[in-house]
Amino acid sequence: MNSIPDFKMSPILPGAWIGILGSGQLGRMLAIAAKQMGYRVAVFSPDSDTPAGQVADAETTASYEDLDAVRRFAKSVSVVTFEFENVPSATTAAAAEHALVRPDGRVLHITQQRLREKNFLKDQGFPVAPFRAIRSRDDLRVAAAEIGLPAVLKTASFGYDGKGQKMLRAEADLEEGWLGLRGAEGIYEGFIHFEKELSVVGARTVGGEFRAFPVFENSHAHHILDITFAPADITPDLAAQARELARGILDALDVVGLLTVEMFLTRDGRLLVNELAPRTHNSGHLTLDACVTSQFEQQLRAVCGLPLGSTEMKSPSAMANLLGGLWSQGVPDWAAALASDPAVKLHLYGKSEARDGRKMGHLTVTSASVAEAVRKASLARSSLVVSSPG
Repeated sequence: MNSIPDFKMSPILPGAWIGILGSGQLGRMLAIAAKQMGYRVAVFSPDSDTPAGQVADAETTASYEDLDAVRRFAKSVSVVTFEFENVPSATTAAAAEHALVRPDGRVLHITQQRLREKNFLKDQGFPVAPFRAIRSRDDLRVAAAEIGLPAVLKTASFGYDGKGQKMLRAEADLEEGWLGLRGAEGIYEGFIHFEKELSVVGARTVGGEFRAFPVFENSHAHHILDITFAPADITPDLAAQARELARGILDALDVVGLLTVEMFLTRDGRLLVNELAPRTHNSGHLTLDACVTSQFEQQLRAVCGLPLGSTEMKSPSAMANLLGGLWSQGVPDWAAALASDPAVKLHLYGKSEARDGRKMGHLTVTSASVAEAVRKASLARSSLVVSSPG
């Protein structure tokens, strides 16, 4: 049984137990990084035989609302961190009674709800799209009049990969949008005509040390990340602005750990913050093969109070997501993908069931140029599809 260290600045050294709330693929890759550095890993989630649980030293299956189970879990580890942000505030508070929680519950409380997040960013002076809280039909009509159309209507809570979002193009869409909220609180955001979608994964220690990975450029298909490449095709000045914007947000939130800042680059050259994720991020998976330190090792270093690792890229890189639809014709042809180029790396998440839109794994490729890396990643993914018999 461990207790909270007397000094929050004291490093948590290899051999200690790391607790992860959540047990999906991000937790799996974090657990692998922790075990490579000599830590023991315990995961907690409502599910069993999970991607993270398969590689952890211990797996607790219990509801996040089972606070006694959460307390027992926290007593068994030195620090608790996250692989996703939709953990109840009461859960993080219970864990904090017995272990360090990094990032702390305040960071999760802000970032797990879009209105709280956007209000925090706006109040701190960070650039965001115009938005309004939606709690009634009248709120929606007023927002449309003040901000205009087109716009995006989102549920304020529990939205990711495009879930809980609807594009509103004309006044005729307002009623359908309101009904789609099903009584939930919403947020109305002015539509941004963007040039690029970017993300910055930054890490910060308890002492305030900060490092950011190179800016990632992302393309989406059906609201789910499809291809990421780095370095992004932007000017050095814009890249520096994006990293400084991320630094400011991590400092303002007093993050200890990792936080991802998703941004839009507008057609007139401005950066606007879209969303925050207080954890590793899908767009950062290429760091596993392209950077001196992966985002998962960096999260571990940050939450354990160790010096942060180098975020330098060893070469340009691209990542292609592997979604469940690839299994529709049978098991994908892994050998064909790997044969397409010796630089292709395959990462599968250990999920037992392939479903349309479900993230099952990813491919990464490093190459001499970004364009070549993207081409090779796309080619490798296309070679996975098994052709239907005659």
